[in-house]
Amino acid sequence: MAGRYDSNPFDEQEEDNPFAGENGRGRGSSQPNYGAGAFYMTNPGNVASATSLSPLPPEPADYDRGATVDIPLDSSKDLKKKQKELQAKEAELKKREQELKRKEDAIARAGIVIEDKNWPPLFPIIHHDIANEIPIHLQRMQYVAFTTWLGLIVCLLWNFIAVTVAWINGEGPTIWFLAIIYFISGVPGGYVFWYRPLYRAMRTDSALKFGWFFLSYMFHIAFCVFAAVAPPIVFKGKSLTGILPAIDVLSDHAIAGIFYFIGFAFFTLESLISIWVIQQVYMYFRGSGKAAAMKREAARSTMMAAL
Repeated sequence: MAGRYDSNPFDEQEEDNPFAGENGRGRGSSQPNYGAGAFYMTNPGNVASATSLSPLPPEPADYDRGATVDIPLDSSKDLKKKQKELQAKEAELKKREQELKRKEDAIARAGIVIEDKNWPPLFPIIHHDIANEIPIHLQRMQYVAFTTWLGLIVCLLWNFIAVTVAWINGEGPTIWFLAIIYFISGVPGGYVFWYRPLYRAMRTDSALKFGWFFLSYMFHIAFCVFAAVAPPIVFKGKSLTGILPAIDVLSDHAIAGIFYFIGFAFFTLESLISIWVIQQVYMYFRGSGKAAAMKREAARSTMMAAL
């Protein structure tokens, strides 16, 4: 059995501390000297972290820590000058804005509407915006009237094609030149003389513009009816694709005759739709009391002209 004063076998054996002082070498040293070397020896992880730090870059030789950096600042006079310039520009912009507003108000009071060309979308040549400018209860009527103008373009274009086919088959160049004249005069003429007056009459509710539309549109209907028949009077008969020249051309040239019959159908349809449009516009014109207003405006304009 072990003795009472035997040493504990589990106690750590004291070792000589190589970093201890003169009084600390040996087993009996009571206060070991823990210097920097001892700290790093007892903590190996610190050694690794210390060795992994990169050294600081050397400072340039000509760097002066006490030097000051001069940042150029505008003087108070320059700032006041720029502020005055900005205020002058702002006053000028306000003046221009007020002048533009005054002109727009004057144009609105005069009843002048600025029309931007927006149709057709790919190559705008006219102003057309039924959805935003025409009252909603008149939009259907206006759309149908617009369809008749597009229909007139189709009729005259097909008339030119059919007459060209007839000319190729030996009908002579005279009817071809007349077909060109019908197209280049009828398309812009229809827009200027009756469609645009109707558009403006619907938008501004002007009685005189309604009167001008009725006069011009009746001529348009008369021309379409005449072209659908195309008698050999006034115009040279075969220059229009009516029923009479269609029968005549069909007996000589079948293909040209078919083209003429199609043209006859186009002119007939155009005439029927145009008659419906003028009836609807006239019913609105009478029902809204524009007839009496047109008489008053006509009388007033006649009196002013006489004076």
